[in-house]
Amino acid sequence: MVLDPLRCHKALADETRLRLAHILLAHEMNVGELTAVLGMGQSRISRHLKILSDAELITCRREGQWTLCAAANDTENPAARTFLEGTTILLNANTEPYQGDEARAQAVLSERTAATRRFFDAVAGDWEHLSADVLGGFDLMGELANRVPEGAVVADLGCGPGELAARLAERACLVIGVDNAPNMIERATARFCGTELETRVSLRQGELTQLPLREEEAQVVVLSMVLHHLPDPLAALNEARRVLAPGGLLLVADFDRHNNETMREHHGDMRLGVDRQTLILWLGQAGFIPARIQPHPVNQGLTVLLAEAAKAERGATTTSWRI
Repeated sequence: MVLDPLRCHKALADETRLRLAHILLAHEMNVGELTAVLGMGQSRISRHLKILSDAELITCRREGQWTLCAAANDTENPAARTFLEGTTILLNANTEPYQGDEARAQAVLSERTAATRRFFDAVAGDWEHLSADVLGGFDLMGELANRVPEGAVVADLGCGPGELAARLAERACLVIGVDNAPNMIERATARFCGTELETRVSLRQGELTQLPLREEEAQVVVLSMVLHHLPDPLAALNEARRVLAPGGLLLVADFDRHNNETMREHHGDMRLGVDRQTLILWLGQAGFIPARIQPHPVNQGLTVLLAEAAKAERGATTTSWRI
């Protein structure tokens, strides 16, 4: 992709747009969140975002009622990414307004995570029924469990009330379940207490971007219907790679991109699914070599994508896909 250098320089010849570029290089945020970070009105922010978008320095996409913005990525538009990074490195990020912008952006992201935790704490008792209403007759847990090698150590990230962990434990020698919602961990603990699976399940409360696992502790990592709830899915995938042994297996299940806005209200979804291209991009950036992605239609016009990937050795290519 060929950039227009004059248009790019004009796009960044404004302090507000420089601040936006600095924020979006580090975070994907919706327009409402950007207005909170910069303390400006939505129309003003939208006008500046359009200028940056027209110069192909950022991407803005509609997702239901939200517009999500991010800097051009280094896979689809490396020239724009390099231009942005080269320009913003000249900024003194240790002084206002850039330091203040980053602190406010982190506060917004922290509130995202806290809101998700509060939601799942509130619905912990009904979560299995909510999931069944969407998945219908599709046995997602069985599909995931059947891909786990016998006797493996499995990390179930975002384990919820432990239903999937129970299925995984039938094949694994150990399942490490991690969730950030205390009520989910409490219900999962009650599920296994006194059962024959109790010694094969270790439950740990923690954030998926700072996992309470040692480096290379697991041979299989499972992220089932988790990424669309996270403020920073790539950070979670990077952590998944850290705790996965060399050559280990990553299993990811998530909704394909959709426009069912009710999923935000009833299921706490932060994103309306993850399309194949974005999932491919994230996995490659996190250092995984993907094997395949399979679509599975479910209820409410939704489709679940089930992906398999292996932890790449350092320096290995992560671009070959079989879809």
